[in-house]
Amino acid sequence: MTAIEQTEAARPRGTRLPRRARRNQLLGAAQEVFVAQGYHSAAMDDIAERAGVSKPVLYQHFPGKLELYLALLDQHCEALLLAVRTALASTSDNKLRVAATMDAYFAYVEDEGGAFRLVFESDLTNEPAVRERVERVSLQCAEAISDVIAEDTGLSKDESMLLAVGLGGVSQVVARYWLSSESAIPREKAVQLLTSLAWRGIAGFPLHGTEGH
Repeated sequence: MTAIEQTEAARPRGTRLPRRARRNQLLGAAQEVFVAQGYHSAAMDDIAERAGVSKPVLYQHFPGKLELYLALLDQHCEALLLAVRTALASTSDNKLRVAATMDAYFAYVEDEGGAFRLVFESDLTNEPAVRERVERVSLQCAEAISDVIAEDTGLSKDESMLLAVGLGGVSQVVARYWLSSESAIPREKAVQLLTSLAWRGIAGFPLHGTEGH
C-alpha cells in the first residue's frame, strides 16, 4: 500500500484531511511521480491527479514544482542523515558500527519508494538549490562518520574526513549498483562483503591510545 492509499484508508468518509496530513499525501504523490518520470518530465497536473486533488489544492501547499521537489528532497536527506547517525550510535564495537553504517545506506537505497533516486540520481543537479542540498547531506553524513574515526584513531580532522568520505561514497555507490543490477546476493550478504572490505582498511588504524587495533 502506498503512502497515498494509507492516508486515504485512514480518513473517515466525508471529512477533510488536516493540513499536515494533506501535505504528506501530496509529498507521497510527488515522490511517486518524480521517481517514475524525473523532475523535468513530471508535471503538477500529474502530481495532483496522482494525489486525487485539484491543482488549486496542490498550489495551496506548494507554490511551484521546484518548491515541491525541494520539500521532498529535504525530507529524504534528513532521513538518510538520521539513518547514518543512528547506525553510528547503535554500538561501540567499531566493526559492527561499520556494518550498521553500510546497512543504513543499503536500506535507504532498497526502500520501495525509490527516494534515493532524488538524492543520488537527480536529474536536477544543475539547479543550485538541489545541488546544495545533495552536497550538504553527503557532507553531513561524512562528518558524522569522521567524528567517530577521529575519536577512535586519533587521526587529524582532515585525515578522518578523507576516510569518511571514502566510506560513505563506497557505501552508496555499491548499494545502488547492488539494487540496479538486481543482484542475486541477499542484502545481508552484500553488506557483510562490503563491511569485510572496509574493515580490512579501517582496522589498520590503531585505536587511539593503544598500540594494537
